[in-house]
Amino acid sequence: MFDSLSQKLTIVLFAMLVASSASAKTIHKERSIYRNVVITENNNERCMRFETRRRAISNQACIDLTNKQRLVFEYTQSIMAGLAFNQAPKRILIIGLGGGSLPKAFAEILPDTEVVSVEIDPAVAKLAKSYFDYQESDKIQTKIVDGRVFVKRALKNNQKFDWIILDAFNGDYIPEHLLTVEFLNETKNLLSQGGLLSANTFNGSKLYDYESVTYQRVFDQVRILKSPSKGNRIIFGCNCSAIDQQFKMDEALAKKLAPYGVNLYKALSRINAKVDWDETVEPLTDQFSPANLLNQ
Repeated sequence: MFDSLSQKLTIVLFAMLVASSASAKTIHKERSIYRNVVITENNNERCMRFETRRRAISNQACIDLTNKQRLVFEYTQSIMAGLAFNQAPKRILIIGLGGGSLPKAFAEILPDTEVVSVEIDPAVAKLAKSYFDYQESDKIQTKIVDGRVFVKRALKNNQKFDWIILDAFNGDYIPEHLLTVEFLNETKNLLSQGGLLSANTFNGSKLYDYESVTYQRVFDQVRILKSPSKGNRIIFGCNCSAIDQQFKMDEALAKKLAPYGVNLYKALSRINAKVDWDETVEPLTDQFSPANLLNQ
């Protein structure tokens, strides 16, 4: 359900972002085939944001210029809790590149893991390399293609991933075709046995009930991790029979994640199975996907 507290929090956070961005210095701006992409700097943080018709300010990535290892966004810190599910994934798929903070962290933490990042906008990939220290290698790959097209092709080629992270935003919200039962079934089929899916969504979206029910329809067990002060929530689902038994606190892992700003103990303590949405609404499908209307 879309409660008033979450809505107020989202409004306050947006107002803070507007105020911060107003004082930020633009160091680069270009028009991609999808949108205006702007790089700004303010208080030792460099950020990438998208300009859209409905939302003038929307930071998609930020880097701390004084500590480039630290993950700036709470939601990226929360996603890293997925390593407590599987500390040694062989292949990771990330749909939505942004500034490349997640694949950069994985390259350091998991040097033997193959990480494939899928990004629809070539300008975003170029700017991630130019302004956010994102680098490709034999283990870190970037595919410039629509996320759903990539998933369909990967299924056709019998690929499997141990961890799939959904983090694609168009500046307004998650693209409609990446938020349906059919798409989530495709991603689930792309998971290896016991594989994990993590999706970045928002607490204050009018789609809250609909997207929650959509994930429930595909994954038997859904777990939620809400950011403590920001408006994000991470939805976890898995291709397994007992998701809770897989998340395990490990002191060595916690120490490894600490330089990235991740408090593993606190993150794991916030993962829960509480259903706080209306389960009677219809799930989003390829035939019923009015995301652009519901998210006004």
